[in-house]
Amino acid sequence: MIMKMKTVLVIINCIILAIGNCGGPLMMRLYYKNGGKRIWFSSFLQTTGFPIILFPLLVSFFLRRRCHGHEEEKTPFFLIKPPLFMASFVIGLLTGFDNYLYAYGLAYLPVSTSSLIISSQLAFTALFAFFLVKHKFTPFTINAVVLLTLGSGILALHTDGDKLAEETHKEYIVGFLMTVAAAVLYAFVLPLVELTYKKGRQEISYTLVLEIQIVLCFVATCFCLVGMLADGDFKVIAKEARDFKLGGSRYYYVVVVFTAIIWQGFFLGAIGMIFCASSVVSGILISALLPLTEILAVLFFREKFQAEKGVSLVLSLWGFVSYFYGQIKSEKKTQASETQLSQLPVTDPVA
Repeated sequence: MIMKMKTVLVIINCIILAIGNCGGPLMMRLYYKNGGKRIWFSSFLQTTGFPIILFPLLVSFFLRRRCHGHEEEKTPFFLIKPPLFMASFVIGLLTGFDNYLYAYGLAYLPVSTSSLIISSQLAFTALFAFFLVKHKFTPFTINAVVLLTLGSGILALHTDGDKLAEETHKEYIVGFLMTVAAAVLYAFVLPLVELTYKKGRQEISYTLVLEIQIVLCFVATCFCLVGMLADGDFKVIAKEARDFKLGGSRYYYVVVVFTAIIWQGFFLGAIGMIFCASSVVSGILISALLPLTEILAVLFFREKFQAEKGVSLVLSLWGFVSYFYGQIKSEKKTQASETQLSQLPVTDPVA
């Protein structure tokens, strides 16, 4: 029963991660392409959809209360304790800053280019996981790091043909660097979440994962809200909505709401996969979905697909396959060693 439940959780998290990972960047590009210019507001939208998590938490609460029956002690609505709360608070601040870096980069880069840069995240995730949670660093991992780094670096060679309309070379370079920084920072956040699960002084359940998500996203949203206030976003959002090229205010707010909901799927799916497996597996899934995001960007937004992007895509996929193959080989080796140990004859000590 427990194994079936875990399998169901893996499937659910994979689905919502896929929707968020592919749909989030496309919705943000739709916002920017049709006149949206507020970077802090875009950052805010990435985590502001967290209230929808209250619905599964309510279901969990009523199920737990029903299981307790007529016991004297009250069933708490939130299970999270101070150490885990504080860790989630810190991760939330890092996530808020990462949201800003990503939103800034995507404002000046095509989705396809941004996705290829973000694919380097897997290499950095493996690196940080090695130091934070003692994840094994194999030759296949080193190969993946090199390939994914080269794949991102190639995109910087010929930037003039990939710039968006009315964009300067300087803006492209800044967007490129911001996206690289976002990839590195989120690659640090994923193992940090896994470390929090291990060191949080609580037994981690999926209900607790949802609570961590709420704290993390609430803090990240507040971080971006401060940025919005400082940058004067609230003074111009109404005008931006009226001038939105895709149907004015009505469609502007539809885009905004769906952007918030879809991005919430990405964040919940990412930390959910860490709970079900590990931070590296979560990073692998994110990287595996990026080519699909790139293809969708070319189809929906008619983005250019130059030779540099093709080479970068091949290197990124090669790095992903290399890492994944290394993981499978390592697991088989471990299983073989365990089997051999179990088959060794047990001898009684000589009296």
